[in-house]
Amino acid sequence: MSAQRLGIGVIGAGRVGTVLANALRSLGHAVVGVTAVSDDARERVELLLPGVEVVSPHEVIRRAEVVLVTVPDDAIAGVVSGAAALGLWQVGQIVVHTSGVHGLDVLEPARAAGALPLAIHPAMTFTGTSIDLSRLSGCPFAVTAPSALLPIAQALVVEIGGEPFVVPPADRTAYHAALTHGANHLVTLVAQAERILAATGIDSPGRLLGPLLNAALEGVLADGELHLTGPVVRGDVGTIREHLQALAELGEEDVERGYRTMCALTAARAEANGRIGAAVAAEITDLTGGAGR
Repeated sequence: MSAQRLGIGVIGAGRVGTVLANALRSLGHAVVGVTAVSDDARERVELLLPGVEVVSPHEVIRRAEVVLVTVPDDAIAGVVSGAAALGLWQVGQIVVHTSGVHGLDVLEPARAAGALPLAIHPAMTFTGTSIDLSRLSGCPFAVTAPSALLPIAQALVVEIGGEPFVVPPADRTAYHAALTHGANHLVTLVAQAERILAATGIDSPGRLLGPLLNAALEGVLADGELHLTGPVVRGDVGTIREHLQALAELGEEDVERGYRTMCALTAARAEANGRIGAAVAAEITDLTGGAGR
């Protein structure tokens, strides 16, 4: 894409769409219009795309050579099919969605009208602010496109500083589930740990957890489950029993439930990897309510 300056339109001024449009604008492409319904969306446009006109989806599609459909996942199909029903998609127009879970099916009405469908998903969290711009450098992007269009999708990602990797349409949902499980559920888990510490009167629990969690993350990314430490892999059933009692006394029911579930699942994986024996794993599973089996 770098050899030709294109008109970029954005349907959905969310955190991802505004950041990607800003990056493309900085490379010399023109952002010719954006939709923004909420006050937050309009504020993002003012901050990241100053001077870009807020228009209707109809007008975005009419003006743009590349349309970024960056609405929530569940809304993409409706936006694309609705525009197709009105005859808005143009032959040769590039239509891009940034959903992780969807492949190309949601873009089929646009493709049937002659548009070129691409799916690119940045494996990164976004704030919708200028902070995200630096995160695009080296960011992995899951790319899905018809084989003839893969070079276009890859070039788009490379141009904004990302690193494309191809995900077949059939694998897109599992790919996204992995990212959601690893990143979103990590936030829930860490927040629960912070709540336990806060309940004991420890100030700034995040500062206490930071070095430990960073070391654990680096370890598992390097060595996988072999990096596991703690009472489960040591077979310290008594310690686990005391943990459960302490959590019950705190009265944080969801935290205790989360601990039980993760402890049982960890025991099952430790047994599978030969770190603990079947008898110890069974004892931990029974103690935690059998959530791991």
